[in-house]
Parts: sequence; C-alpha cells; structure tokens
Amino acid sequence: MKRRYRAGLLYCLATLLAFCATGTGLLASERPNVVFIICDDLNDFTSVNGGHPQAITPNLARFAETAVNFEHAYSNNPVCAPSRASLYTGIYPHTSKNLFWAKWYENPILKHSKTMMEFFRENGYRVVGTGKNEHHHRASDWDFYKSETDYGPYWSKGGKDRSANPWVPRPFAEVGPIDGSYGPLRMDFDGQPEGAGWKYRWGKQRLLNFSDNKNRDLTPDELNAQWAAKTLREHANNPSGQPLFMAVGFVRPHTPLHAPQEFFDRLPEAELQLHGALPNDSDDTHLKTADPSDGKGIDKGYYYYDLLGESYGDVDTGLKAFLRAYLACVAAVDACIGTVVDAVERNGLADNTIIVITSDHGWDMGQKNYLFKNTLWEDSTHVPLIIRAPGISQAGTPTRQPVSLIDLYPTLVDLCDLKGDTRKNAKGTPLDGFSMRPLLEDPQAGEWAGPDGALTMRFAGPRNNGKPLKQHWAYRTERFRYILYNNGNEELYDHHNDPHEWHNLADRGEYTAIKSKLNQAILNFLK
Repeated sequence: MKRRYRAGLLYCLATLLAFCATGTGLLASERPNVVFIICDDLNDFTSVNGGHPQAITPNLARFAETAVNFEHAYSNNPVCAPSRASLYTGIYPHTSKNLFWAKWYENPILKHSKTMMEFFRENGYRVVGTGKNEHHHRASDWDFYKSETDYGPYWSKGGKDRSANPWVPRPFAEVGPIDGSYGPLRMDFDGQPEGAGWKYRWGKQRLLNFSDNKNRDLTPDELNAQWAAKTLREHANNPSGQPLFMAVGFVRPHTPLHAPQEFFDRLPEAELQLHGALPNDSDDTHLKTADPSDGKGIDKGYYYYDLLGESYGDVDTGLKAFLRAYLACVAAVDACIGTVVDAVERNGLADNTIIVITSDHGWDMGQKNYLFKNTLWEDSTHVPLIIRAPGISQAGTPTRQPVSLIDLYPTLVDLCDLKGDTRKNAKGTPLDGFSMRPLLEDPQAGEWAGPDGALTMRFAGPRNNGKPLKQHWAYRTERFRYILYNNGNEELYDHHNDPHEWHNLADRGEYTAIKSKLNQAILNFLK
C-alpha cells in the first residue's frame, strides 16, 4: 500500500511539474512573449554596426536605443542552410556534421534534438511564423505558418521564365534571376515582350501588380511584416493567457537585390562610397588555395567580382551599382523591421515581449576581390544582433564581448524559464551555446561563461563531408580574427589597427604566440 501511495504521489508530482513546465498553468501568463526577427545575408552594413557609413537603418538604430547591441556577433557558418540549422537547434555544424545544403531534419543528431520552436511549444507557447526561418521548412515545428520563403519579386519575360531584370548588363545578367539581378522595381524597360513583369514565387507564380511605386502590390517582406503586425494586434486584443513565440524571416538583403524605388533614391550612385576594398586585396589571402565548397572548382565570389567588372568596363562602377542595390534592400528591410517593432509597442506588448533582431550571416561586397557570402572574413560572418528583454536588458548599452548565433537558443531558454530537455532522446545533443543573459544585465562587465571568441566554420567540399578537422575555421576575439584553412594556410587580422582586414599578419614572427593561442582555441571546440 505504501508503494502504491508513493508511486501515486510521484506520478502526481511529475504531472504537476510537467503542467507547470509546459506553461499551461498560472506560469503561462507570466512568461514573456518572444518576437524573433531574422534577416537574410545582412552583414554589418547598418548604422548600428557601422560597416558602411551610408547605411540607412533608422528603425534598427531606434530599437538599439532601447536594447543591448551585441557589437561582435558572428554567424557559425556563412551559408544559409547550415547557419539556420545551427541557430534553431542550438548545435554547432561541426557537432551535428550538418553541412552546406543538407536537410537538417534528416541529420542523425538534429532529428533527435528539439528545435527552438518545438521547445517553446512544449513549454506552452503558441508558436507562429512566416517568411524565411528554417532554410528547409518543417511545418510540424509550428502551430501556424503564414508563408514560406519567397525570394521575389523577380523579373520574368513571360510564362515560366525567370531572368535578371533588363537593367542588369551582360554578361553579369547571365548569372541568373537570383544572384544576377539587382536594381529598383520599375517598369520603364523598352523592348520587353507582352506579359513581362515582376512575379512572386518559384513554384506558383503570379504577376505582381505594378503601375509605379505608389501603385503596386506589396513585396513578400512587406506582406510578412504586415501579417506579423496583425498577429501581434490580435494577440494583444484577445488575451488567452498563452504566451506567443513569433518568428519573422525577412529575405532581404538576399539576392535578387530588388526594392522599391524610394529606397534607391536615398542613395544616389554618384555619391556612393565603396568601402573596404583595396587593389589586389586578395594577394595575401588563402581562400583560393582551399577546397571549394561545391566541389566543382569554381568559387562564386571571385567569379562574380570579375564578371561584374567585365560587365561595366571597370569593377568600381559595377560595385557601386551592386552596392547601391544592397544598401537599398537593407533600408527596405529596416522599414519592415520597424513595422513589426512598432506593432509590439503600439499594442501595449512592449513590457512583456522579448525582441531579437539578427541575420543568418553576411555578404562580402568587394572586399578581397570577392562578391558573395561563404567566406571566413568579417563581412561574411559579422551580423547584427540586438536584444531587448524587458526588466533585464540595459537600454541603449552595447557590449563588445564576442558572441555567436549558437548562443541565442540557450539565451531564450534562460530568459523565458523554459523547462525540460532540449533533446528528444539519447541520440540528440545538448545545446552548445551559452546564455547571454549576464551580458544583457550588464553589457560592460557581465560574467560571461562562454568562450572569449566566436567560432565560424566553412564547408570544405564533399570529399571532406562529415570530417570536422577537415573544414576551414575562423575564430574572432574582440581584437583578432584568425583563419585556419584545412591545408594549413593561415590568416590573422588585428581589428584594433586594421578594421578592414587589409593586412594578413600570419607570417610575421611577432604574432606566433597569438596564432598558437587562437589555433588552440579552435582545436578545443573540436575535441
């Protein structure tokens, strides 16, 4: 009888704990909402991060005044798919061996680990999203999902055709409708066939109604921002006691670099400053000696850079056109971010809503003669990260402690007091990152439990798949960036004296001890 009583008591206790942990009881109403905003390919070219002096991001700047800006936040992988898989599972790419374009939900480790969305649902949150969040979307992670990734609008000559818009010169236009297309939304193209115009979506195409920039359909990012604002209003007006987790994935400034004309008008091409590029900037670098990610022997970044120069007659003219489009898209996505943040504040949710704004990785804009993502240099890995946690974060205070996207999952677990195991079973893996809560509470002197730098991995091609020690690595401290390629070549940059990474110091003897220390830091992660 005593055994039955004890067993019954334990069962009741377990049930009560589970009830509280899921947030379906009284604790639910006390837990904060979470609005998670992620951009695509947004590097440090913002007014908050200072990567480009002409960046126009007033909404990010305004939000940063109320939050903590992580000045040294870095992606764990400079490509969309592995970066997002790592971010939403909280597991490093080298831990899971989920690399390049592999589907994360088929990975032997990740499929046995709970995504951030799954864990919030398990803790009683209503989990909704829209846009580009997981690179390989899985509907079962969400209670509701409005719209999957749409890279449009893109130009079509009619039918199912997809191409660079007519404004882009050849041969760069031959790169195609994504990476090879940029410029404002406009219709004043001569000689276009009937049915040509801007379209949405890859699969189910539809024509974008467009007369001019005041009489047009909204872009996918604008639609997602409006949906988020509507959902926040409904949540505020119909309180259920259930906290909300909302993820909004904006595509821009991912290519194709199209945005309404108004954002281009703010950036006259004649006044645009090229930033961070030197002649022969790649001469002291070693990416060209590394294994290509796609295994085909062609690195897109060098190819795009040379092709852009060929298309315009000189590379600077081409870079200005491309940079203008990139910065216009940055300004456009900043406006979308403003729509979502304003909705939180306008609907009385600001005091109980954590807001996170970040990006999956960056983009090299001509630095080191490179025009693409997927490098281990600053502009491909450095991302915005701004967090406001009411009652916890210090308003308008930045922190210089290097962190990475791997730290977001454990931070939100900590801030929202989520209970349970992030592993589904023994085949899963615990979270790799560290809670950034101490840095939110005290950005200048918080007792950070994580490493002194941020780790980024670049895939070293199919023949090295699944072999962590055979990949390419970067480690970024507050002062130094150290890069180790799998052929042993090294790069070292001193950001205190060389913020553009113009001078590789790896071969200088006086830096041997620093290199050794940073090399060991990387190896410590791989043990």
